[in-house]
Amino acid sequence: MSEKPSDDEPSASEIPDDVWEQFIRDAERDSHASAPKEPSARARMVTERLRQQEARGELPPGWRTGPDRQETNGRAARRRKLWAVLGVPLAVAVALVALKPSLLPGDPFGTDESPAASPLPVETAAPSTAPEASDPETPTLDEPFAGSPALRWADGETGIVLPAAKAVGPVPKDRVEQALKLTKKLLVGANLDPRTVRGARPEAALSVLDPKQPDVLDNLGTALRSPSRKHDPVTLFSRFDPEEVRPAGDVIKTRGRMTFEKGSQGGVAVHADYTFVYPVVRADGPTEVTRTIVRRVLDVELADPARYRVTEGRLLLMEYDQEIGNSSCDVYDGYLHPEFPSSEPTGAAPSGPTTDPYDRSKDIDRDADACGTVSRT
Repeated sequence: MSEKPSDDEPSASEIPDDVWEQFIRDAERDSHASAPKEPSARARMVTERLRQQEARGELPPGWRTGPDRQETNGRAARRRKLWAVLGVPLAVAVALVALKPSLLPGDPFGTDESPAASPLPVETAAPSTAPEASDPETPTLDEPFAGSPALRWADGETGIVLPAAKAVGPVPKDRVEQALKLTKKLLVGANLDPRTVRGARPEAALSVLDPKQPDVLDNLGTALRSPSRKHDPVTLFSRFDPEEVRPAGDVIKTRGRMTFEKGSQGGVAVHADYTFVYPVVRADGPTEVTRTIVRRVLDVELADPARYRVTEGRLLLMEYDQEIGNSSCDVYDGYLHPEFPSSEPTGAAPSGPTTDPYDRSKDIDRDADACGTVSRT
């Protein structure tokens, strides 16, 4: 009985030599297609010997792994190790760029802040010129300082940076530091306290002033109770009528500087010069944003209570002045009254010169009494 042939191809050892040779000739003559080839007896012997050596772990190196090739692979391995070492810093760099693309030179993703919007350094001396003109952008509730130099100013009391305290003559350092802090408290309470700005009585600011200084607190109290041209609280306090306007956001921009020297009352005298920018909208109606700019210059002194009849820890208000931009002229009801571009001006017609309320390079003209116009808000 004959055995049924397997579906597998017959092995080379089962094919007669004459049949195999004829197959090779036919294949080469027809199309040079690849086909199985019966290994020679020598090839079969070499293959069997290599198989046995491989089983014993004695396989010699082949020509594809000679010395030259091994050296090439060695350099590639070192490159891969270097890449692995560089890979960690590179991954960190990629992560940093992902978090802040502006770190890339040229900011290819367009996320770098414009230099025009970067914060200004602290003011330590009077600037030489007024701020450059800004882009004519219309302020909005989302961007109340758009188109204003104040966009680069500090927010609120962070813009009141105290100078480093040091002894002044017989006045020790800690006494100077106390005077500086009290001056900041006065500025914040008079110009940045939300209650003051919304028209309330500026209690925090009043608490810093010496009640023993003749007439000062009495005059300020009269101005707050019964404002008039002679007693006008806005000469020291930034107040808006809550029935007329409300703040456009929570930020008031601040810029200025503070200096100190030996005082005339046996203590330390502090000079403060700051500008505050208030964005506001109407209390009822359109959300049109306008800004009022107030510059205040104060001279106060923390006197020596051992030599003068003063209250310990209170300031003497020696002199103060202001320059107000964008508020109705000749209105003395105790509030600032911003003008809106879309509305007709209220109050008296301006009769004074046009000034730039952002220009801090000049001293306030204390002799000027006429209400003028502003070149920008």
